[in-house]
Amino acid sequence: MEAPPVTVMPVTGGTINMMEYLLQGSVLDQALESLLHRLKGLCDNMESESFADHETVYLLKGQQGNPFLLRARHSLAHPAAPWHLRYLGQPEVGDKSRHALVRNCVDVAASHSLPDFLNEMGFRMDHEFVARGQIFRKGALKVVVSKLFRVLVPGNTENTEPLSLSYLVELSVLAPAGQDTMSEDMRSFAEQLKPLVHLEKIDPKRHM
Repeated sequence: MEAPPVTVMPVTGGTINMMEYLLQGSVLDQALESLLHRLKGLCDNMESESFADHETVYLLKGQQGNPFLLRARHSLAHPAAPWHLRYLGQPEVGDKSRHALVRNCVDVAASHSLPDFLNEMGFRMDHEFVARGQIFRKGALKVVVSKLFRVLVPGNTENTEPLSLSYLVELSVLAPAGQDTMSEDMRSFAEQLKPLVHLEKIDPKRHM
């Protein structure tokens, strides 16, 4: 199984070979409305973008080292939209001066035959989930507030249950390598969301 952080970025466009700057946190169900109200006041779009996505994580075991993981995601709200294939590199957590986790991100659009293609390539499904939530934007910053659901019957996205009594909150930016000033902008924005939610630079080694 893959160690956290698990990213739940919706399928809203494709970006090739960029760096993802990421902060994560969570908010209890009963505090959701207060957070959404704060985000509407801080962000560019008064009305958020809603999404409902199904994501499957595929794993390819090699002869040595860690398994290679790819994420296949498609929209349940817009079934005719392209699938998205996403690769997330190892987080660069060593630089203490960075306020955000940084990792390589490759995101490409794909056809609806993507699952069959991955199976033919030797990948096997590791796990799947459904994410439903809202997206807010502030310039280059993107805030995703989502509820994660466990898929009870493999492949059946109608048969799910919530993973927890909270919502995942992710603040992210996609930018070319070397744009470390982005993490300072993210830190400043995250401060404005306290005490409703505390967004942090998550070190995956703490969860292994």
